[in-house]
Amino acid sequence: MSAQDAQYRLCSTGKGEVMKADRHLFWFMNFFVKRIDKPASYQPIVEQGPQILSKLFPQTADVQKSVEEIQKEQQKKEEEDRKEKESSWKRMKLGFVVFGVSASMLCGWIIYDLGSPEKDENGMEIEDEFSKMSIIPQYFKRMWRSMTYYQKMIQEPSREKLLPDPLKYPYIQPPYTLVLEMKDVLVHPDWTYQTGWRFKKRPGVDHFLEQLARHFEIVVFTADQGMTVFPILDALDPNGYIMYRLVRDATHFVDGHHVKNLDNLNRDLNKVIVIDWNPNSTKLHPENTFNIARWSGNDDDATLFDLVAFLKTIATAEVQDVREVITYYRQFENPLATFRENQQKALQMEEERLRDEKNVKSPAVKRWTPNFLGK
Repeated sequence: MSAQDAQYRLCSTGKGEVMKADRHLFWFMNFFVKRIDKPASYQPIVEQGPQILSKLFPQTADVQKSVEEIQKEQQKKEEEDRKEKESSWKRMKLGFVVFGVSASMLCGWIIYDLGSPEKDENGMEIEDEFSKMSIIPQYFKRMWRSMTYYQKMIQEPSREKLLPDPLKYPYIQPPYTLVLEMKDVLVHPDWTYQTGWRFKKRPGVDHFLEQLARHFEIVVFTADQGMTVFPILDALDPNGYIMYRLVRDATHFVDGHHVKNLDNLNRDLNKVIVIDWNPNSTKLHPENTFNIARWSGNDDDATLFDLVAFLKTIATAEVQDVREVITYYRQFENPLATFRENQQKALQMEEERLRDEKNVKSPAVKRWTPNFLGK
């Protein structure tokens, strides 16, 4: 029996017949195969398995190929990521080096520029309190002095006296000083895509300025920049009722807010009234501040008309210390409404007083009539 016949017999018989196969024949075939010299292209059966499967089932070859491609792509991607990380780290280190060198050069230039002694017009150094120190301490001392100077320039007003001294005779100095916020008290800023920034004038502002200019020294004090404020006030007050204009450089910068310090105003605070909507802007002198509601641009607003009546009452009554009046009205949620109620009550009391006096007093004719008639 040949080897092919034996294989055919094994494949064609059932389980029982396989058990009865000639064991000697299998032993002989094994021995014979082992004695055959292996060719150069010989591969073990285990290695030939995938090739045989790919020939018998072609779809398995595509699956095997796709798996190998995925593995290769993953390896390639990992290699690229590794190279990218290395390149990023190199760039980061280079950036740190460049930043460190630049920062060092900048610090050195600042120390040299701010720490150098001042020179006169001939280029000679001017001696100061640090000139007798060694070179390094004197440069650091001068630098620190310059830095504190710039910090002070930002946080404090540009001058000690914000207003000039009061006018002397024969000029007329108003007895009271009225300090006004511009934004949302006199005008309201509005912005649209079509027009950009515009400033709307509050109802009654012309009447307000005209009536109060007779009794008050009107000052506009705002935290906005002068380049914004001056053109607006030029258009708002063509008659010049506003005597002085103070802008951001006249404020104190405290806790992130521009604060109006009335101590630098160069006026008697007993006669100074501040009209503002923001309590933070005058938190150093709340007793001088008469807070009103912030105007949002509505046309039916009548606050300025009520303010005219309130302020003219203070001026005509010749109040010696306005802080007492302001402190009284600050306890109410709506001070102007309370003032109107008090005015109505005062008018009613005055009318009743006049009525009582009229009833008590009798005409002189009636008093002398009985004597004249002999009664």
